[in-house]
Amino acid sequence: MKVKQTAKIFKALSNENRLELFLQIAQAEQASFEEPTCDGCFVQHIAAKLNLGAPTISHHLKELVNAELIHTEKAGKNVVARVNRETLQLVIALLKL
Repeated sequence: MKVKQTAKIFKALSNENRLELFLQIAQAEQASFEEPTCDGCFVQHIAAKLNLGAPTISHHLKELVNAELIHTEKAGKNVVARVNRETLQLVIALLKL
């Protein structure tokens, strides 16, 4: 993993709200695997839990996407967020050093 990419990842996760958003996305994604009818990866449901405004959520999502920590896609009027497993595995390997 490149140093510049690693710094971008840790910078993205150093913000308290962004870290909480990332963790909520990861937990919702896990729940959707366990219960296929779960709509937990919809950003609007996660945002409601965090009590943050739409512009703030949008900004934090952009930062997480730029750091390659998540992928987002449109599902009708909703935005679905998923953890980028490749980046997550690289970060885990780095932390094990």
